[in-house]
Amino acid sequence: MKLRNIVMGLVAAAFACAAYAQQPIVIKFSHVVATDTPKGKGAEFFKQKAEELTHGRVKVEVYPNSTLYKDKEELEALQLGAVQMLAPSLAKFGPLGVKEFELFDLPFIFDNYDELHKVTTGPVGKGLLKKLETKGILGLAYWDNGFKVMSANKPLRMPEDFRGLKMRIQSSNVLEAQMRALGALPQKMAFSEVYQALQTGVVDGTENPPSNLYTQKMHEVQKYVTLSDHGYLGYAVIVNKKFWDGLPADIRQQLEVAMEQATRYANQIAKVENDQALEAVRKSGKSEIITLTPEQKKAWKKVLVKVHEQMADRIGKELIQSVYQETGFDPKKL
Repeated sequence: MKLRNIVMGLVAAAFACAAYAQQPIVIKFSHVVATDTPKGKGAEFFKQKAEELTHGRVKVEVYPNSTLYKDKEELEALQLGAVQMLAPSLAKFGPLGVKEFELFDLPFIFDNYDELHKVTTGPVGKGLLKKLETKGILGLAYWDNGFKVMSANKPLRMPEDFRGLKMRIQSSNVLEAQMRALGALPQKMAFSEVYQALQTGVVDGTENPPSNLYTQKMHEVQKYVTLSDHGYLGYAVIVNKKFWDGLPADIRQQLEVAMEQATRYANQIAKVENDQALEAVRKSGKSEIITLTPEQKKAWKKVLVKVHEQMADRIGKELIQSVYQETGFDPKKL
């Protein structure tokens, strides 16, 4: 009887272990924007591909619109393991102590997607992701949102039009310097708080890719949108390093394939989504769209590229120069 009880106990334990082993690995993927933005769609695409390629051994739970954590809290949550995956804006890594990522906040550092992708897919981009590992974070990919426009309740055509305006920015020393160079008063604020701040006049304007502007309905409380394309907004898809390193090798490989596919998808649709959002803003009639003349654009550049030099000690002069070499940009020619 005693032996029988032992055998039965072992069998029950084996069944319990088998049942446990069949439980899917859960990846909580939290982000702060809407599901119909490029990042939101990229996250849903990754979920689909991850679950498909792992045959259900992985379950991805996507939490958009800061439903799980506010954007001020999400990096800490990832480091603690409360979530496994995020796609924060690149500006978030400066306050974390990896100031080199503020390179991407420099105004007019990239003129187009080709220049941008030379950097993000090359040695510079890969080297930056490696710097996150000391923070317990692994960088998997860069996802585009797009190039930013300026919005306000007054027309912004020349740098002097910004004087005295309270402009919302992400938490970034570079973006703060950018707004101060224009004569504006930078206001650091969480993304989820921006619409109400614009609506109530706490801030006068902000900067965003058109997809964010439209999906968050900021155009409904901003009279003017200037097509400046002055800066880039992108994300790094990151995971908790301990969690990722602890995955079975075959699962990790399948997730890497899913991430490659999701990255191609997210970056392909970014420009399309922004073009469509801008057209929707135009059709709404709630914001007047301002297109800068070549002379006006040059005036913006002359004022704003000075920020590159101001931030060289913070970001790294050699890093900035390496981007100039990749893109062929020469600030002296302005």
